Amino acid sequence: MKTKITLKDIARELEVSISTVSKALKNSEEISRDTKEKIQAFAKLYNYKPNNIAISLKNKRTKNIGVVIPDIVHHFFTTVIRGIEKYANAKGYNVIVCLSEESFDKEVINMEMLANGSIDGFIMSLSSETQAKNDYNHLKEVTEQGIPLVLFDRVTNEVDCDKVIIDDELGGYMATKKLIDEGRKKIALITTDDYLSVSKARAEGYRKALLESNLSLDESKILKLSTMEVDEKSIRHFFNNQEVDAVLCVNEVFTVFSMRLLQEKGLNIPKDVSFIGFTNGLLSEFANPRLTVVAQHGEKMGEISAQMLIEKVESENEEETFQTKILEPTLVVRDSTIN
Repeated sequence: MKTKITLKDIARELEVSISTVSKALKNSEEISRDTKEKIQAFAKLYNYKPNNIAISLKNKRTKNIGVVIPDIVHHFFTTVIRGIEKYANAKGYNVIVCLSEESFDKEVINMEMLANGSIDGFIMSLSSETQAKNDYNHLKEVTEQGIPLVLFDRVTNEVDCDKVIIDDELGGYMATKKLIDEGRKKIALITTDDYLSVSKARAEGYRKALLESNLSLDESKILKLSTMEVDEKSIRHFFNNQEVDAVLCVNEVFTVFSMRLLQEKGLNIPKDVSFIGFTNGLLSEFANPRLTVVAQHGEKMGEISAQMLIEKVESENEEETFQTKILEPTLVVRDSTIN
């Protein structure tokens, strides 16, 4: 059985650019007869079939950017969209936003729908289900056809494309060190299962800070939830069975809910228990007490993502190069920790 190949495969095997392969298969007069015949024969031999998503993207240029995000509940993603729109609009591009709602199937459907609506490229943060399934074929099909893709926040090394992330491990480390410096010794972590790239990195930072400070790593003080949504029953059960003097949460929703539970038990924050969360959103700013957070600089991440994508869309350079930009998190100290 002949292997399914892509434009990228043909270009690599024949040592030509993807653009040359694409033009040759369209019988373009820009390509020499010998080169066309060689490429067309190779494509026929290996039963090359063009990708429909890629074709609809490549054949049109409408100055539209497709953005796929997991949800709009978490303030972080709304700030990223703001940053994308700010940069893209200034460059004359429109932004079309779709929600995957943490679903792999919906993520794939969104990509197909955006492609059919004619966009120039994608900016995406992976759904939790996509990362859990570890299935990135829908992304590879697009990138292998030379369609620009920028992944932000939740990314994977399985796909060759540009990426923009925050140093989540450093964020987890900084937050835990802040709690340790307060004299806290029973520091809990409320996170998600490790399949979610950001949660895994933040947990690594948490562990690193504890070990560097010669504090014992008590796995029973780590609560891993299945998604980024609040699991009230699991969190209540966790705090009913754990004595803590500090809590680090991987998002602000977990933080605000957990803080309220301990306040209901009569504990004072931050006198009895300190809290730090991720994302400097409205919940954090208006919580009681106001939350100390690891700021992820979502708007800046969005601007950089849009800049990287538009540069790829408008570039005449046929050589494929990809970069990962890593932003540094900032600890914003408020009233949920001891200043």
